[in-house]
Amino acid sequence: MSEEQPNNPLHGVTLKTIVEELVERHGWWELSERVKIRCFSHDPSIKSSLKFLRKTPWARAQVEALYLADLDKILRNRKRNQRRAAMRAHRAEQEAAAEAGGQAEASDPPEATAPTEPTDAP
Repeated sequence: MSEEQPNNPLHGVTLKTIVEELVERHGWWELSERVKIRCFSHDPSIKSSLKFLRKTPWARAQVEALYLADLDKILRNRKRNQRRAAMRAHRAEQEAAAEAGGQAEASDPPEATAPTEPTDAP
């Protein structure tokens, strides 16, 4: 089991960690609504949930699927927030440059133009 598993997002994540994170994010009630398992709705605890999930492959698969869906949602939100932050920073830079350009024009004295001398027209 020392092989690396780059395509397995659950590699190295324990079932206890999965359940704890799901409970932290959703709470027992929401978790019992999303995954219809009695151990989440009737006198829930980490210990009893782990005991049931280790014995019941179909329930464990549902919990792992929910965890993976949450991870995907978190990553999408993180990327979206990073894009939005980059756009805000870019917009702020443009506004600052526009203000600096506008102030420079306003504070510069008008260019003096040499008066034109009348030419002797025949």
